[in-house]
Amino acid sequence: MAIIVNLDVMMAKRKKGLTELAGEVDITLANLSILKNNKAKAVRFSTLESICKALDCQPGDILEYVPDEEKESEGVL
Repeated sequence: MAIIVNLDVMMAKRKKGLTELAGEVDITLANLSILKNNKAKAVRFSTLESICKALDCQPGDILEYVPDEEKESEGVL
């Protein structure tokens, strides 16, 4: 997948832990962990909106497009 989730980076910048963010966003710890670890296949706009509100950021701070060729050369795949 060419979309990378940089949720862990924003959480570190805002000094928020998984449990704290899950409580603020009203999402299960398991689902937030799936998103944070780049294992999610989809995310609802309402969830993305809540995350952005809690972390005081923009969706582009969390989601990044990386072409598949770049991922292969960086060893991400």
